[in-house]
Amino acid sequence: MAYVDPRLRGKPAPSVSVEQMERGHVARLANMKGSELAFLDQRVPGYQREIINIIGMGVVENLDDPDLKPKIAAPAHGFAVTYVRRTPKGHGAALHRHPTEEVFIAAKGSWEVFWLEGESERKITLQPGDIVNVPIGVYRGFRNAGDDPEATLIALVGGPDPGKVDWHPSVIEVARRTGLSVDEEGRLIVAEAAE
Repeated sequence: MAYVDPRLRGKPAPSVSVEQMERGHVARLANMKGSELAFLDQRVPGYQREIINIIGMGVVENLDDPDLKPKIAAPAHGFAVTYVRRTPKGHGAALHRHPTEEVFIAAKGSWEVFWLEGESERKITLQPGDIVNVPIGVYRGFRNAGDDPEATLIALVGGPDPGKVDWHPSVIEVARRTGLSVDEEGRLIVAEAAE
């Protein structure tokens, strides 16, 4: 007798047609449109990027932007996948942390992942195919380390409830001057930039 995972034991395998797979479980890169205003830091110089939610809502803060709707309609059970694209050289995400793990995969171009060790910034560079799993609670960020503005980073946030982004205090203050803040539930508040 072969091993069968208890969660699947006695359950028939679903029958999924090509049409059903394409309609609810596939996202085609050529058809994807993302958002340039998904997070608190995206008006701060150096943090411009396009965010494309692939599956699962992830941790985005701008819940009103229809372009942030996940491209795969099927539910994600315990994870969210996001593409980061159209990021100029040196741009990326500011220091933040999550109550869950976050995995970064360099899909195209080189990417620098940085984090705080105490008060000191540390960094590594990922080449296409390289992966890093950032531990829970560590303040981290990333930036396009190459010249390709079409560089793509894949971010996976784990856990059945990935929570919201916890921004480093320095990021919150700078973002407020651009007119961006978040409410107590972690939703983005968009206002005009301070003079």
